[in-house]
Amino acid sequence: MKKAAATGIGFAALLLASAAQPQPAGSDYSVLIRGGTIYDGSGGQPFVGDVAIKDDKIVYVGPSAPGSAAKVVDATGEAVSPGFINMLSWAVESLIEDGRALSDIDQGVTLEVFGEGDSMGPLTPEMKANALKRQGDIKYPIRWTTLAQYLDWITKRGISPNVASFIGATTVRVHELGEKDVDPTPAQLERMRALVRQAMKDGALGVGSSLIYAPATYAETPELTAITTEAGKCGGMYISHMRSEANKLIEAIDELIQISRDSGAPAEIYHFKQAGKPNWNKLDAAIARVEAARASGQRITADMYTYTAGATGLDAAMPTWVQSGGLEAWIKRMKDPKVRARVIEEMRTPTNEWENLLILSGGAENVLLVSFKNPKLKPLTGKTLAEVAKMRGKSPEETAIELVSEDNSRVGTIYFLMSEDNVKREVGLPWMSFGSDAEAPAPEGVFLKSSTHPRAYGNVAHLLGHYVRDEKAATLQDAIHRLSWLPATNLGIRGRGALRRGYYADVVVFDPATIKENATYAKPHQLATGVNDVFVNGVQVLKDGTHTGAKPGRVVHGPGWTGWPDGGACH
Repeated sequence: MKKAAATGIGFAALLLASAAQPQPAGSDYSVLIRGGTIYDGSGGQPFVGDVAIKDDKIVYVGPSAPGSAAKVVDATGEAVSPGFINMLSWAVESLIEDGRALSDIDQGVTLEVFGEGDSMGPLTPEMKANALKRQGDIKYPIRWTTLAQYLDWITKRGISPNVASFIGATTVRVHELGEKDVDPTPAQLERMRALVRQAMKDGALGVGSSLIYAPATYAETPELTAITTEAGKCGGMYISHMRSEANKLIEAIDELIQISRDSGAPAEIYHFKQAGKPNWNKLDAAIARVEAARASGQRITADMYTYTAGATGLDAAMPTWVQSGGLEAWIKRMKDPKVRARVIEEMRTPTNEWENLLILSGGAENVLLVSFKNPKLKPLTGKTLAEVAKMRGKSPEETAIELVSEDNSRVGTIYFLMSEDNVKREVGLPWMSFGSDAEAPAPEGVFLKSSTHPRAYGNVAHLLGHYVRDEKAATLQDAIHRLSWLPATNLGIRGRGALRRGYYADVVVFDPATIKENATYAKPHQLATGVNDVFVNGVQVLKDGTHTGAKPGRVVHGPGWTGWPDGGACH
């Protein structure tokens, strides 16, 4: 049922502005979204009006579009907003399997941003070989070498959302140094810098790091600063899963701020959190660190997923020294009884030297096993590490080691780590964007071979339904602003992130009263509800809540891209 439309205090100003716009004549519109409550992405008051699209661009936003259109969408009583930006997406493989990105399109996501530490290029022959043999349920050829080639390849195959990517600091490191715990020589560091600079010219958004994981954790601050400096020269940013989100959280924020200051690039904290109950009281200090840096003139921002559990692998429960050299070396090393005994002891010992999510989660009963490669292990999906340890008559630590070895993978896991009160407070922070930190699956086919975190299907819907509508942790216009215009401007993206004349027509029509996530930890493969219509580059990909099959997604380039009319920012 349609609800009564709301009016905004900015209506008169918008009326004057729209009157000054040159108006398309007659039926020149491809699509007219009529009578919705428009949230233009600015964070200002919504107003009732129309959004008109011609081909791939928005040509009118205002109280009443003149003329007619080939297609009219009645949005009376519904919200009309810019498409949402998923600041941390792992849809790099799921889009190869299913280009619809159904779980995200169904929530109004129109741009997937990749690159948390690892990116899909640049690759050496050895990196390609390792990637092929480490593939999980989704199998695919690797027909690209650079990051830009991957993005072009996947869009030519056909995908529904737009895509963009950071270049991964881990990927650059492995390209030149391999997966061992070594420091770069000056010549190697220069080659790493050159890789970043070329990726920026090709359209990357900046440098992304993920510093709790091997081999990323082996990178020291000067190395990260050096490669980020190249991104900064091209208008790009540094974005990081910091060296600690737990016991050394504040020190890790300080490192990120230092890298930003010394490189000249703005910086963003991935999935802003305080992991482990002993660290929940650090939220005030974490916010203060960010806001002090912002007050001093640095642009420091963050993004988050809207859940109290994180998802990663059993590698995050083991010391990083044992993982030096990559997956195969890690597994081989743990077959040595002495090494195994040392690993087990360190898994049981609280430490500030590495991020032990087994301890931080409160124990094996709070570790959920969600994805395996080995068909023989898939029946364990959905069980806790504690349950499997009991089944096997082994300790949780020994069981974790066995599972990694038997599965020939890090094993996908969910760790329950965060405070609900903290998550609610973080949702309202003015410098906070949002990212699912997940793939973009569909509740069918190969995706059902494994479980996943409910954030893959519900991150945006949980924000807009639970935290905004029900908990009132933020206003709707503010949340939409931080799902669209804020991340678009942080990323240096041109022509997207707002409902403005001349911008690309990435548009969402949804019902604020009914939008809701349906995915749970027990049953995550459930689509969200409440989003009715989604347009990507002017093409309707969701109609009345059903995917149309259209795949108009494009590569979205960063500020350094040499394809811009002005040649980009890499001068």
